[in-house]
Amino acid sequence: MIYLQLFFEFFKIGLFSFGGGYATIPFLYNISEVYGWYTVKELTDMIAVASVTPGPVGINVATYAGLKTAGILGSMAATISEMLPSFFLVIIVSKILNKFHQNFFVKSLLETLKPISCALLLSVTIGLLKPHITDIKAMILLAALLILSRKTKKDPLFYMLIAGLTGAVISFL
Repeated sequence: MIYLQLFFEFFKIGLFSFGGGYATIPFLYNISEVYGWYTVKELTDMIAVASVTPGPVGINVATYAGLKTAGILGSMAATISEMLPSFFLVIIVSKILNKFHQNFFVKSLLETLKPISCALLLSVTIGLLKPHITDIKAMILLAALLILSRKTKKDPLFYMLIAGLTGAVISFL
């Protein structure tokens, strides 16, 4: 039964999350609240690890969440089910979009999805930051990295590496 639940929940994520791997976060956050398969802290850790490992963030998180919830078979169920909607939608949409890419309604739909994805990401970012707001060290690190990223404009992996190393050092203090 758990495998079917994993398959169904991650299929929904794959079907309804537009905007890349980070757009899956609101759905993953909801799963943590509804099913309790993982905590918000574990979700934050999953996203951090998925961000620095090769592959799409959403797929990496699905793989880890499935593994944590129901072992290897759960991992396979979550990963495959999250990929399936995209696989089929890309095939269908690519055929249709070639014919209608200049259509007013198609352009409008695609432009509407952009702010919706941004709003979802902002909502989840706020939700994920709430448990850490009382952690002064984490907030100082976040502020410093945001300022640094605005000034130096290096690759995001650079800042993730700095954050990971600094976080590891801070956790030992």
